[in-house]
Amino acid sequence: MSGRGTPSVRVAVAAVMMSVLAAACASDDSSSVASSPSTTPAAESPSATPEPSGTPSGEADETPTPTDQETLPWGPTEEEYAEAESIVADMSLSEKAGQVIMAGYQGLEPPTDLIAELNLGGVIVMGDNVGSLEQLRQAAAEVQDADSRAYPVMVGVDQEGGTVARVREPATEFPTYMTLGAARDSELTTDVARASGDELRALGFTMTFAPVADVTSGPDDPTIGSRAASSDPGLVAETVAASLDGYADAGIIAVPKHFPGHGSVPADSHEELPVQERTLGELRELDFVPFEAAVDAGAPAVMVGHIDVQDVDPGVPSSLSGDVIDLLRADLAFDGLVVTDAQDMAAITETYGAGEAAVRALEAGSDLVLMPADVAAAHTAIVDAVDEGRLTAERLDEAATRGVAVMLHQQAAGDGPDEDSVGSHDELSYRASLEAVTIATGACSGPYVGDSIQITGGDEQDRARLTEAAEEAGLSVGSGEAVRLLGGASGGSGDVVVSLDTPYVLGESDASTKVALYGRTPAAFRALVDVLLGEVTAHGRLPTDVDGVDQLGCPSPPQSTSSP
Repeated sequence: MSGRGTPSVRVAVAAVMMSVLAAACASDDSSSVASSPSTTPAAESPSATPEPSGTPSGEADETPTPTDQETLPWGPTEEEYAEAESIVADMSLSEKAGQVIMAGYQGLEPPTDLIAELNLGGVIVMGDNVGSLEQLRQAAAEVQDADSRAYPVMVGVDQEGGTVARVREPATEFPTYMTLGAARDSELTTDVARASGDELRALGFTMTFAPVADVTSGPDDPTIGSRAASSDPGLVAETVAASLDGYADAGIIAVPKHFPGHGSVPADSHEELPVQERTLGELRELDFVPFEAAVDAGAPAVMVGHIDVQDVDPGVPSSLSGDVIDLLRADLAFDGLVVTDAQDMAAITETYGAGEAAVRALEAGSDLVLMPADVAAAHTAIVDAVDEGRLTAERLDEAATRGVAVMLHQQAAGDGPDEDSVGSHDELSYRASLEAVTIATGACSGPYVGDSIQITGGDEQDRARLTEAAEEAGLSVGSGEAVRLLGGASGGSGDVVVSLDTPYVLGESDASTKVALYGRTPAAFRALVDVLLGEVTAHGRLPTDVDGVDQLGCPSPPQSTSSP
């Protein structure tokens, strides 16, 4: 977080960057960045609660100031962790059971009565909970005022950018995460995460379920796609670590997702339980790499997905599997907050009831149960499991303590930006898209069109946004070169074809100029128009392999080595 946590995060990020860059392949294909599996030795008891250090009992030393306190690898200071242990020790069993639940809700009014009654750890805001920005701010304030606890309630949101962003206009629209993989600019990536975190904090959010640390496997990935930075584990690792630095600066709890990796399974866990066929060795070499980087960069939390890893615990969703979560704890040495993916997804509900799923998640080592299908049933089942001896009191204490500790740490970041921050980063969104635009086939320098264009393909909003950007730049729309927008699974013809999400569809087109844009925001279309007119040269690089294209992108101009 800003203040206490940021320096250590930056040091860790720098170390990750050095290791990733040192392993980069010396070829013209800058998308090939290697990263080795973790060599961090596993702790003797990876799931054990850390022993907070401080002034021994009975000594008269003054309490250390925050700057004297060592920061734990996953965010909180030792002092904050010790305070969390004390808070949880004073909770009743019912309160502890509520603390480990983050609930979803219906409509625009947050469930303040339920938060107070069950001591819920937090709530997640989905699209149907969003009205106006003022309504969001008011709802977040009501959540924090629901009871008199001494630490913030978690108010979380999926705000990845691109296709998964619950809060949209008039907040700044950022393009897909794959944009940042194509741009290959760690400083830009940090700036985008910081800006997104600032806007979320201005709206009252304390947690964001981002960045996506999955490595997409390519066209056979039906769920993650452009939500991933790349199909290259090293490039994803570098991008994720840079994002975490920005979120830390913004003072918001970031939750990289979806361990052990959702980008390499051919099914969507919203609809069924995906089966991961890769061996554990392959997972360590590929899917685990960005999560290792996230842990090394000081991630305060990690989300575990609902994935059946056949080589580890066949038939069991990872979020309910002690064997899989032990890999996160031991192999990656992560001792922070483990969050389940939403438990109202079909991968869980088709087999488990809300109560059983919540208890199994905690037994497996998860610390926060996200969106149980029935909050009351999940709460009751957790209480009963402890009363009956199935779930140990120590395990529940550990889970609740981790949740309280990250929120004490978030609280230490201070007040967020004022509301003027919301929607103030359009130029940054434009710069992100501009640095990512990739010429996959065709000349590296424009112009690619004349003074008029015809727009086809895409959806109605895509065409409207490109029309607006073109006309603002002085282009006429309705005749001239044909610019075809490709947003689905099939290609098309035109003088220029433009993929709007993942770039795979470009390989199915016979156009002489093929452009990858990775986004549908107004700023992305502005960037596209500037490239089409030749006002700027595109230097983005394809972040994933695409069959049927001629080039990975256009090289950046060489940097001058002359003295000023």
